[in-house]
Amino acid sequence: MISRNVGVAVLVAGAMALGGCSTVSAVGDAAGKLVPSFGKKDKPQEVAGDGRRISIIAFDQRVEAAEALKGADFFLPPALPQAEWPQPGGLGEQNVENIEAAPAFEIAWRRGFGKGSARSFHITTPPIIAGGRVYVMDAETDLAAIDAQTGAIIWKKSVRPRVKRDKDGFGGGIAFADGKLYVSSGFRMVAQVDAATGEPGWKRMTDAPIHGAPVVSHGRMFVVSTDNELLTFDTETGAPGWTFQALVEPARILASPSPALSGDTVVAAFASGEVVALRTANGNDLWNNTLSKASRTTALSEIRDVAGRPVIHQGDVYAASHGGIFAATDLRTGQARWSLPVASIGTPWPAGDVVYVISQAGEVICASRESGQVYWIKDLNAGLKKSKDRALFTGPVLASDRLVVLSSDGRAIALNPKTGEVLKTLKIGSSLLTSPVAVNGMIYLITDDGDLVAIR
Repeated sequence: MISRNVGVAVLVAGAMALGGCSTVSAVGDAAGKLVPSFGKKDKPQEVAGDGRRISIIAFDQRVEAAEALKGADFFLPPALPQAEWPQPGGLGEQNVENIEAAPAFEIAWRRGFGKGSARSFHITTPPIIAGGRVYVMDAETDLAAIDAQTGAIIWKKSVRPRVKRDKDGFGGGIAFADGKLYVSSGFRMVAQVDAATGEPGWKRMTDAPIHGAPVVSHGRMFVVSTDNELLTFDTETGAPGWTFQALVEPARILASPSPALSGDTVVAAFASGEVVALRTANGNDLWNNTLSKASRTTALSEIRDVAGRPVIHQGDVYAASHGGIFAATDLRTGQARWSLPVASIGTPWPAGDVVYVISQAGEVICASRESGQVYWIKDLNAGLKKSKDRALFTGPVLASDRLVVLSSDGRAIALNPKTGEVLKTLKIGSSLLTSPVAVNGMIYLITDDGDLVAIR
C-alpha cells in the first residue's frame, strides 16, 4: 500500500482502491494439508485520496508452507526462447514455462511513449510483442509501436473517439493477430488497427467501458466490459457477435481481466467472482464457478473480483479472486481440483510441478500444481508495519531461471524460483503496476510514467 499517486487506479464504489495490507495465510495440519486459521480481524479505517491505495479487505486466513514440503525440491523446465508475445498472456497454452530472457538482469534502454498515469487517466495494460515490435497503450489509450531491440518509436496514433460524453476514460488493451492490432478502450470502444502503420480499420462503440485487453482467435475478438459482460466481435468487420452476461456487481474493482482460450473453449472471469467456460462458436455455457468464500468479514470484503487473467495450462484453469480464493479447476468438467485462501488481483504463472501467485499482502506463493500444497512463501513486505510503506506487487514471470515480480514502489525483483530468495533488485524509478513480459531474450516493463523499459 502506498500513499503517492501511482497508476492503474481502481475505483471501488467511487473510491480509488487496489491494495491489500493484511496478511493472507493458512496453516498446515499434521498431514501437511492447508486449513483455515482465524485470528484478529483487521478493520480498515483509511479513506482513499486521489490515486491512493487503501486496504479494502480484512484477511482472516493464512497460508503457510506445508510441513511435508518444506525444503523439498520440485521440477522446473529449462529456460527456452520465445519469439513473440502477441496477446495478453503471450502465446496462451503454447507459452514457454521458463522463458530465456534477460540473463544479466540489467536495464538495456527506456523510452517514453505517451501520457503516464494521473488523477483521471491510468495505464492498465502490459505491452505485446510481434514482428520485432513492441506495441503499447498509454493512459489515454493512445497507441505506439516501438522497435523491440533499440526502443525507437516507429509510429504513434490516437484511437480515442471524438465523442463529448467520453472525453474522460482510461484502460483497455491490445492484441495482435494476422498483421492487425485489436484494441479495447475505456472510452467505450473496440477497434482494429493496421499493425504496420497504425492506420485504423474498423471501430465499434460499446455500451460500457472496457478496462481489459482483448484476445483474438479463429476470427473472433473476445473482451470483458465493466458491466460484467463478455463481448465478441468479428475480426474482419467488427460486427458484434454473441455475448454472455455475468452477475452485475454494484461495487467492484474497475479492472476487467482478459479471457483465456483453449481450442474451442473460452474462459472468462468477472467482478462477481465468477469464472465461466463457454464455447467460442456460440457462447454456450459449459460450466460456471464462483471464487468467493461463504463467510465475509466486512462490506468491502464482499468485492469478489477476479481481476487477474485466468490461465489455462495442461487441462487446468488457474484463477485467483480478490474475494480470497485461489483455485485450480478442471477445464473439461469445471470440477475444482483444489483451492487456497489467497486474496489476489494477479495472474498466476504455472511452470513444471508448481504454480506461482502473488497475494494482495505482497506474498509470493509457490504451490504444487497437483495438490495445491505450498512449497514456500516469500513476503516482500516483511518487516513493514506501516501500511503506507507497503508495496503492491505484480507478475510474476519465470525468465532464465528467475521469478521476476514488479512493485508499485519502482522495483523489478528477481527471485530464486525454488526458494523465494531475492537474487537481484533493479530500481526502475517509477511505479510498476502492470505485469512484466518476457520475450526474445528481453524482459519489457511499462512504468506508471509512460515509459517502456527493456531489461537484457
